[in-house]
Amino acid sequence: MSISDHRNNEYSVDDIFINRWSPRAMSGEKLPDEELFSLFEAARWAPSSYNNQPWRLIYAKRDTEHWEKLFNFLVEGNQSWVKDAAVILVLISKTTSDHNGSFMRTHSLDAGSAWENLALQGSINGLVVHGMQGFDYEKATSELNVPDEYKVEMMIAIGKPGSPEILPAKFQEIEKPSGRKSIKEIVNEGEFNFG
Repeated sequence: MSISDHRNNEYSVDDIFINRWSPRAMSGEKLPDEELFSLFEAARWAPSSYNNQPWRLIYAKRDTEHWEKLFNFLVEGNQSWVKDAAVILVLISKTTSDHNGSFMRTHSLDAGSAWENLALQGSINGLVVHGMQGFDYEKATSELNVPDEYKVEMMIAIGKPGSPEILPAKFQEIEKPSGRKSIKEIVNEGEFNFG
């Protein structure tokens, strides 16, 4: 499948932005630490307000003692394809400043920057990296012992690419890069003027 069959950029950008997408089909192969930790290294270098670096990542590799706990946070639909992932992550953000303990408005945005770095590095490495909100946030917070000043943001499945035919039928139909809104739908000069 060619990415360009599904996506067209309006202005010139590096191919990494066009080529990154969120497939679901994964092979079930294990992922060596060297490959996994290169994604964590990319996340580590994300920008953040006051360099607070509020992101925290909790991970579980398949066939380990932690896998079932994280896997069971997921809704059934996500479990149907995440079962073939090599690694599951939970992304958490610290809501307070390391400097003075005050609330950090940008904690989620900053954690999102780390997520994007991780996703782009995964794409560069030829891996499937798929973010999800389809899980039990309260259960994740409780069972991972997340302190009050932290917020569970999302889960992420990572693995080596697999054949789309292994996916449930409803996911096979959508296993292709999605398009994007036009620039004029998301950018406006001077004031909020969106439909």
